[in-house]
Amino acid sequence: NYTLNGFRNNPILLIKNNYNFVNPKLGVTYTKNNWQVYTSYALAQKEPNRDDFEAGKNQQPKPELLNDFEAGIETKKNKYSFSANLYYMKYKDQLILTGKLNDVGAYTRINIPNSYRAGIELQGKYVFTKYLNVAANIAFSKNKIKNFTEYLDDYDNGGQQTNFYTLTDIAFSPSTVAGGSINITPLKNGGINLISKYVGRQYLDNTSLKSRSLNSFFTQDVQLSYVLENKSFKAVTIIAQLNNVFCKKYEPNGYSFSYIYGGSLTTENFYFPMAQFNCMVGVNVR
Repeated sequence: NYTLNGFRNNPILLIKNNYNFVNPKLGVTYTKNNWQVYTSYALAQKEPNRDDFEAGKNQQPKPELLNDFEAGIETKKNKYSFSANLYYMKYKDQLILTGKLNDVGAYTRINIPNSYRAGIELQGKYVFTKYLNVAANIAFSKNKIKNFTEYLDDYDNGGQQTNFYTLTDIAFSPSTVAGGSINITPLKNGGINLISKYVGRQYLDNTSLKSRSLNSFFTQDVQLSYVLENKSFKAVTIIAQLNNVFCKKYEPNGYSFSYIYGGSLTTENFYFPMAQFNCMVGVNVR
């Protein structure tokens, strides 16, 4: 139930909405000889956020609806484990930012009729010895909006202009994400964990323009740990986390702003850069 008695910048906008959702999930799993196969379907519906309603009476948002289909296979044995998961997530009326202004001049999310996410997730682990094991995961996906209209502020003539795109990427949805770790136990109470992460190109908006995107990046972290034996406590673990040991310069987030001024299109990209090499030390007492 939503009852909104106006907003600060729009006090006459009165909203009273009721939503009734049933969000079931059904699945079947079959297990035999350390192998497991499964498939599932889930329906998810969600009401808009409070800010989404501040869009004027003629632009009120609809709730989002998601149909999620998944299927996978996995196996676990003494030395290794492996799993693969396929998914298709079909959205109806997904709420996204398009650059369109609401009645009080603020950017707000609007519903788009059709969009989807589809991909495969793979992960595995192998134990070589009690001193060494490795694990890795990777996901490949397509995250698409079937028809997207971009709204641009026109500072020359006032109002907004529009651009239409077909089958663009959903913002901040890289098509490839991967991670890995190498765990080494050189001492009885000491461990070394090499942690790798890769994130593919991300777009700052929904136009799929490379000029409005974040470059892919790879980072390498190292975690060192040692357990002190102490009669007063069950365990005292000292952990040193060395992050971004290769001093990679990268930006995992940001935003883009485009407008028309002086007869031409101007795009301004803003980035949130991450620290280069940094470290933390922690002590866990049990």
